[in-house]
Amino acid sequence: MQKFIDAPLYTRENMILVDELGKPTPGTEDLHFPPIYWQNFRAQCMACLWKQRCAYWKNPEHNVARFLNTFVQSTMFGVVFWQTGSTIKQQQDIFNILGLIYGTSLFLGFNNCTMLQPVVAVERVVLYREKAAGTYSTLAYAIAQVAVELPYMLVQVFMFAVIIYPMIGFQMTAGKFFEFILYMVLSYMYYTLFGMMTVALTPNVEIASGLVYLIFLFWNVFSGFVVGRLLIPVWWRWAYWANPSAWTVYALMFSQLGDRTELILVPGLPDQTVKEFLESYLGLEDVYMNLVTYLHVAIIALFAIVLFISLKYLNFLRR
Repeated sequence: MQKFIDAPLYTRENMILVDELGKPTPGTEDLHFPPIYWQNFRAQCMACLWKQRCAYWKNPEHNVARFLNTFVQSTMFGVVFWQTGSTIKQQQDIFNILGLIYGTSLFLGFNNCTMLQPVVAVERVVLYREKAAGTYSTLAYAIAQVAVELPYMLVQVFMFAVIIYPMIGFQMTAGKFFEFILYMVLSYMYYTLFGMMTVALTPNVEIASGLVYLIFLFWNVFSGFVVGRLLIPVWWRWAYWANPSAWTVYALMFSQLGDRTELILVPGLPDQTVKEFLESYLGLEDVYMNLVTYLHVAIIALFAIVLFISLKYLNFLRR
C-alpha cells in the first residue's frame, strides 16, 4: 500500500483528474444503448409473419387435413340434417336443429383446436432460441402466430357455411347468412386461441391435449344442448354463462330461429310459435344477443392475452 502511495500515479493532481473525469460534462446526454432486438417492432412482426407463412406453406399435411376434415364433416352434417330448417312443425324439429348447431360448433372447433396443437408446440421451441438471440420479441411472435391462422380459418368457415347452410334449409337471406358466418368465425377464433394458449401454458403437447379434453367435457355438458339453460339448477347456471360454447349455440340458434313465428306442436301444451318455444323452454331471448356477442369478443381477447403472457414468462425448455 505504501509503495502505491509513493508511486507517481498516486499524486494529488492525478486524483483530481480522476474525480473530474468521473463526472459528466454539463449539457451532455446520458448513455444510450440500442434495443436488444435487431429491428423495430413492425419489422419484427413482418419477419415473424413471413416465417410463420413459410412454415404453414411447407406443412401441406396439416392444411389439407383441416380442409378435408371441414369438407367431410360439413357434408355429413348436411346429409344427416337435410332440409331440417326449411319447415318447422313440431318441437322435435327444433331439437334437431339444436343438435346440428351443437355438433357443428363444438366438434368442428374442437377438431381444429387439437389439430393445431402439435404445430404450435414445434414452433415454440424455435421461439425460445430466436428470442434469446434477440431476433424478435414475444409480442411480435404471438401476433404473427395468430395472424397466420386467420386466412386458413376464414376459408374453413366459408367452406363450411357454403356447404351446410343450403343443405339444412335455413332462410336464404343475406342477414341470416352473415350472422351464421360471423358466429362461426368467432367460434373458430376462440377455439384456435384456446389450443394455442394451452400449449403455451403446459410443458408438452400431450399435457396440453389432456387439458383441452377435460375443459371440452365441461363445455360440452353446459353448452345448452345436453341440459337447456332454464333446466340447469340455479347454483350451476354460472357454468352456462362461463361457457364459450354455450354462447355460440345461443347465438346461432337465436339468429336463425329467433324471428320465426310459425306455430309448432308441443306435446302436452298448447301450440306455440318457434320464438315462444325458444324463450320458454331453451331460454333463448333477444335481450341477451348483444351480451353473447360481446362475450365472444371478450373471450377471444382474454385467450390472446393469456397466450402472450404465457409465451413471455413461461419457459419449458430443457437443456
